[in-house]
Amino acid sequence: MSDSHADDPWDEFRWERFLQEQEQRTEKYMELFDKYMNHPQRDEMIAKEMGWKHIVEDEAEWEDDFDEADCEEDEDFEEEGSEPAKPFKFERNPLYRAALAFNGELDELLDRLPPAAREHPAMNTLATQVTLATAKLAAALNDEDLEEIGMNIAYLKRALHALNTSLDAVVQLGEHNVVDTETVERLRSGVFAIRNDIVTITGEYRAEFRRRHGNS
Repeated sequence: MSDSHADDPWDEFRWERFLQEQEQRTEKYMELFDKYMNHPQRDEMIAKEMGWKHIVEDEAEWEDDFDEADCEEDEDFEEEGSEPAKPFKFERNPLYRAALAFNGELDELLDRLPPAAREHPAMNTLATQVTLATAKLAAALNDEDLEEIGMNIAYLKRALHALNTSLDAVVQLGEHNVVDTETVERLRSGVFAIRNDIVTITGEYRAEFRRRHGNS
């Protein structure tokens, strides 16, 4: 098969496949870690089942390199003194800030709820998925130059999926009378506002991808 398209930019679908593969490998690693947690050759056993060759030799070399680099970074930090850390790019993005603010509102609501409502499965799903959406937005919005715009879109779609799941959870909260109608509406409005902004930005990014690369 020809490699003529090997250098083509990755679109959102190629990035999605890549992210799925990485998540599957991460899940496999966590399962193996739990399985061999107390095994004396834990790392070697995990490496064998993960298909990581020469892991023992590479690990020793990596640790030496890491120790040396760590010392250099400590020296650099001491020389720089109290220079403030620069914020991540996504932290300045209005959409991320809106999602983060909604997370804060949800935390405040949870603090006010009685234990039975706080621990309801739908409430747990809502809190988990809103947090997940915010994390995916951080990944999607940290590249202001959109150098890997296909990746940005793939992460936006994942944030959107998490918010769609959140909306389902809000519906369940209302159906089971976990919270009052006013709270349900406030939660629904908050999720919808972020969701609609994601849809808008996803459309803009797709248009930019087509402008740069055509429909390929």
